Amino acid sequence: MPIEILMPALSPTMEEGTLAKWLVKEGDAVSSGDVIAEIETDKATMEFEAVDEGVIGKILVAEGTADVKVNTPIAMLLEDGESADDLGASPEPTPKAAPAKPAEAAAAAPPTAAPPTPTQSGDRVFASPLARRIAADKGLDLSQITGSGPRGRIVKADVEGATAQPSATPTQTAAPAAAAPAAKPVDSSAIAKMYEGRAYTELPLDGMRKTIAARLTEAKQTIPHFYLRRSVTLDPLMAFRAQLNAQLEKRGAKLSVNDFIIKACALALQQVPAANAVWAGDRILQLEPSDVAVAVAIEGGLFTPVLKDAHQKSLSTLSAEMKDLATRARDRKLAPHEYQGGSFAISNLGMMGIENFDAVINPPHGAILAVGAGLKKPVVADDGTVTVATVMSMTLSVDHRVIDGALGAELLQAIVDNLENPMAMLA
Repeated sequence: MPIEILMPALSPTMEEGTLAKWLVKEGDAVSSGDVIAEIETDKATMEFEAVDEGVIGKILVAEGTADVKVNTPIAMLLEDGESADDLGASPEPTPKAAPAKPAEAAAAAPPTAAPPTPTQSGDRVFASPLARRIAADKGLDLSQITGSGPRGRIVKADVEGATAQPSATPTQTAAPAAAAPAAKPVDSSAIAKMYEGRAYTELPLDGMRKTIAARLTEAKQTIPHFYLRRSVTLDPLMAFRAQLNAQLEKRGAKLSVNDFIIKACALALQQVPAANAVWAGDRILQLEPSDVAVAVAIEGGLFTPVLKDAHQKSLSTLSAEMKDLATRARDRKLAPHEYQGGSFAISNLGMMGIENFDAVINPPHGAILAVGAGLKKPVVADDGTVTVATVMSMTLSVDHRVIDGALGAELLQAIVDNLENPMAMLA
């Protein structure tokens, strides 16, 4: 029977997307792994690959269509031996839903998605012809394999790495945690009515802005933030940075203060390993590597690309990697694995002249460091004399479920020590 090609969820937060471009047309033969379309998600424009082999029988969603819900049929794929006559009454394009009224939105609760399972009809298990051939060669029981294709269909990737094994004994599934009560929705019509007679431009929310709004609302409502503040004297770091940049000039490399901050935080997470942790709902995950996320502002939103194993990388490597990630973030070319994960984040508005601020934790991270500008200020030296130094303010926002006050203070102290003794970071 013809296979439905569904709108994929190309990122964890994606609920709908724009079918930006079809790279195939009706009648084209495709194989598993072929790129067939470009999808605009809430984060980036990404390529969509076919998971089955066959012939494109019918395109259901025209390119350029926005707000296509995840798992909506977007095309029909014909298998070997099938023709357009087999399409029958194939699904029509799903019409764009009208915006729900506030009262309706409050009443409607999205169902919890169940993990895909092989779709069966009697004794039949739905699987692609190629998957069936591989399973037969390997002696696999398809009824024991969970499919990752549309509607649980078993595809090539599901059987390639599988080995023959006896049926697993069903285990009891833990009941999901109760959801937090939904906040009262904003009545957009009532807000607009307040500004009748005043000139304004209405800006519809794109996918990224919707995601930012949802995640930050969740973060402030569910994460018990507390804040720790410290100042760091930057003069030793500035002198050391100038010395290194003079030596790196021939290589075309130049280190920023932000590169030192990333390195200082990565090392601090190793020095205080209990703080290198994330909140996982019913447990805490304490990570071994220092995977540090860095906020990057882009038009209409922001990304937090993750520098993995940052504690093991040199300053010049971190600098080059950060520049590359930031450039591709602004072009919305990051892959999901490049902005997911990490246990800790850095938000630096000091380069924009902001002296200090409090950042919102990006779940499931345990903390985020807000970095202000380095300013010349009078300071009292150890001998009691007053001198001028470059002082930078930092605020550590901490998830109290993961990190207690004393542990957070220890982590921030380690960051300050690393920045005030920059040569030690190269040891």
